[in-house]
Amino acid sequence: MTPTELDVAGLGREAAAPVPVPEIPSSLVTDRRQPRARALRQDLPKHDLSFESLPAYREILLERQVGPALGFTNPYYRVHDGRAATRTSIEGRELLNFSSYDYLALNGHPEVLAAHEEAARRYGTSVSASRITSGERPVHRALEAALAEVYEAEAGVLFVSGHATAASVIETILGPKDLIIHDSLIHNCVVVGAQGARCQRKSFRHNDLDDLENYLTLTRHLFERVLIVTEGLFSMDGDGPDMFRLAEIKERFQAWLMVDEAHSLGVIGATGRGIAEHCGIDPSRVDIWFGTLSKTLVGCGGYVCGSQVLIDILKARAPGLVYSVGMPAPVAAASLKALEIMRREPERVAALQANGQHFIAGARARGLDVGPSWGYGVTPIILGTDIRTFAMAQELERMGVYSFPVSSPGVPKGTSRLRFFLSAAHETAQIDTALDAVATILDRS
Repeated sequence: MTPTELDVAGLGREAAAPVPVPEIPSSLVTDRRQPRARALRQDLPKHDLSFESLPAYREILLERQVGPALGFTNPYYRVHDGRAATRTSIEGRELLNFSSYDYLALNGHPEVLAAHEEAARRYGTSVSASRITSGERPVHRALEAALAEVYEAEAGVLFVSGHATAASVIETILGPKDLIIHDSLIHNCVVVGAQGARCQRKSFRHNDLDDLENYLTLTRHLFERVLIVTEGLFSMDGDGPDMFRLAEIKERFQAWLMVDEAHSLGVIGATGRGIAEHCGIDPSRVDIWFGTLSKTLVGCGGYVCGSQVLIDILKARAPGLVYSVGMPAPVAAASLKALEIMRREPERVAALQANGQHFIAGARARGLDVGPSWGYGVTPIILGTDIRTFAMAQELERMGVYSFPVSSPGVPKGTSRLRFFLSAAHETAQIDTALDAVATILDRS
């Protein structure tokens, strides 16, 4: 180091004399407090910082008051005593269960439990890091490859949260100059993703592809990229879209098509491959397949399947993947085994579909409103008002049948309903018992 460099560094020389600071005339000083003290003015209005002041809490309080006043018990966060299968136990009382989406009856399957246990012994109960750092395990890649094979896609990727899957994808690939247009009954995760992307968002009427086409005809030129989003099987109505026409629209308007398979994988299609198999459409015509592991695959988390480029982008940029701990290896192993069983035993899919058709035929024969449901894994019984729906759920539980009530904003106002989730393991007699109970209660009301 040269003497000049030593001087610049402030070393090798005596401390320099302090630079004189000119004095500010006292006539110009109006507040001698430190800057932070001046910023904290004493005349600011008082703000209520209690959580009790939030509008959401006031709404919750009102709901808690109205329910008991009408004689209803709180239906939310009920504690099930053990594994919920075709039967479940709540507060020590056994009930016929139609509230769980264990579609192929694989939750608790011996092979699934063994795969989970083996992975826990080998990898532990947590991967203890994000996958991008040190949380990657072979079972993640095996499950991703198996899912990609189902959709005949180039690659797949797992997310530790199903909700974060769609939200992260949308936030990663769209921006302020883009449009997301989705079915009006789409899941909340898509709406949250659009908010994070700060793109334009528009919904089209449920399964109304004329509405979708008309909007794109008028506005496609205004946006750089357009993403159309729908569900393979809608979880509230139990129906699905016209995939051939959707694919044609997305190709004509140069858009991407994204399909939520959460409730269609393992449920529709001859071997449970979802809406593409059900409709007989080439799965490559869909740009982004996504879904959850918590239904047919009896785990937790989500997945995306598509082109290798898409998956590379998500692995490098998707916040729900990059900034989150990796999926626990035992969960991935359990879902991988469930997927293997689904592929190996198509009779489970056939049994589920037979139960769904028996349920919807029986409901219609009893004069029950099942809406547009296709009659597969989920079928609603639409009752209209919230009060009628909650009363029905409570009376059904008293008669030994458990089905969860859904009201607005989960569904449009005036269409409150009970959702019945079917399983491959439900017996015909159990389905008839539930439908008879609904019809009996309605006859009395």
